[in-house]
Amino acid sequence: MVNPSLESPTIYAAAELDIALDMALKKHESELREMERRKQELQELSKQQRFEQSEEISTFKIIKGMRETVNVTLSDVALLEDEWVSVVPAILTVFSSLYLMENNKQFIDRGGTIRFITDITRPYIKVVQQHLDVGAEVRHLDKYTGLLFSVKDRKFCELAINADVKHISLSEPLIALWTDNSTYAEYLMSTFEILWEQAIPAAQRIEELLKDEPPNV
Repeated sequence: MVNPSLESPTIYAAAELDIALDMALKKHESELREMERRKQELQELSKQQRFEQSEEISTFKIIKGMRETVNVTLSDVALLEDEWVSVVPAILTVFSSLYLMENNKQFIDRGGTIRFITDITRPYIKVVQQHLDVGAEVRHLDKYTGLLFSVKDRKFCELAINADVKHISLSEPLIALWTDNSTYAEYLMSTFEILWEQAIPAAQRIEELLKDEPPNV
């Protein structure tokens, strides 16, 4: 960490060790506060949702890191029979394109359906088009900041706890909750359908972005 001078040319000097450590600590404290906020949101959601008594024994586990997320998703997709829906940040569509595209295509070719909602911006036009080309249905929801989740066959769920992914790397620190609880899956499916109705088709969004693109000089 360095401090720039005000004069020109700019001179950079190393920050005091105590200041540098304090800044690093504040960054981690901010991340912890964000995780606590998301935890409280989940607790509120669980209070609002009335779960019926069931003899079903469900599994809940925490997925840590992008590498484990990709591996779990690959395992789930191999068992998919009907439908996979997701609400994801645009950068995660890149991971899907890199590591899951062939599996997605095979699933769609055998009669499955993939639908996902994301915030489509100009840098992600190409990757979204790749998903459209293999038969996935994609919609755009502008600047969406709500729940990020995935539901497969109305049973297998992944709900992001911390999805602050900034780089295309399997070492990114994504944290998610995975469960095979069908009651919770139905709750997320109902949430997805509400968002799906609010979103616009990806083709329409891409057309709008290309229309606003300045001509090459």
